[in-house]
Amino acid sequence: MSGVQGEGLVGLTEIEAAARRLAGVAVKTPLLFSDAVSDAVGTEVRLKCESLQRAGSFKIRGAYNFVSQLSDHQVEKGIITYSSGNHAQALALTGRLRGIRAVVVMPTTAPRVKVEGTRRLGAEVVFEGTTSVERKMRAEALAEEEGLALVPPFDHRHIIAGQGTVGLEIAREWEDVDLVLAPIGGGGLASGVAAAVKRLVPKARVIGVEPEGAASMRAALDHGTPTLLTSVDTIADGLMPVIAGELTFEHARELMDDVVTVDDDAIRAATALLVNRQRLVVEFSGAATTAALLAGKVDAAGARVAAIVSGGNLDPSYLTDLDS
Repeated sequence: MSGVQGEGLVGLTEIEAAARRLAGVAVKTPLLFSDAVSDAVGTEVRLKCESLQRAGSFKIRGAYNFVSQLSDHQVEKGIITYSSGNHAQALALTGRLRGIRAVVVMPTTAPRVKVEGTRRLGAEVVFEGTTSVERKMRAEALAEEEGLALVPPFDHRHIIAGQGTVGLEIAREWEDVDLVLAPIGGGGLASGVAAAVKRLVPKARVIGVEPEGAASMRAALDHGTPTLLTSVDTIADGLMPVIAGELTFEHARELMDDVVTVDDDAIRAATALLVNRQRLVVEFSGAATTAALLAGKVDAAGARVAAIVSGGNLDPSYLTDLDS
């Protein structure tokens, strides 16, 4: 299935259909008022806690929405994807729920907690390289060799629609929201959130957040087309694709108000605040939006802000480093 299957941007109807498919599968995660972040930035901030989602991140929404639309014949021999970890665990859970084989190609540098989580959910793990391009090529080859259905991690409208249910929940729960912040790796989450929020709360701004060391969407917007990064380097392992998706780029260009970047020091500080003061287990990628607020990378003055905490698969070894 092509990443740009169908024409135009993902619509609200597709996101609402995804929400129906996900009923009873994905958790409607809380949108929690954060004293710690609100006090730090001087405006009302609520955290959309996808860190509490099944398999530890928002990714189950897109993976399940995609696979649920495949026929039994298409998944007869199983499903496969390529991922640094969170989409891997989501695909593993999706495979378990449907009772089919799941294979995941992960980087050799994948965090142990994510590798173990993927295996614990029943998927087979194959390691390949360190970049999204390398693992994509290996996954495509295995899919061809073994007759597996390839489930893309972000650049497909079914994936974007599934992730868009995060934005749907925010907009329906908080109609007065002024600003929604979403982290960007490949851009599936931010694209879907923008597609939902801009239709339901047109006045609200949607801003994507990337790590400075892996700013593939910012590069795409600056160059007018997805552009391959020569290298990526960030502690936010879930936000490291070396090139933005074609479809997610179109969503960013048409629907997002801006894409900003934050450095690793800001991400680490935000993670520490969320762990120590908010008592949330948050991985570095999940703290990127909070980092953007704390570092003053977005104009949030007087705004009602929803910051998406996208995942909670933090390697436990980091907890002592984050102790304040």
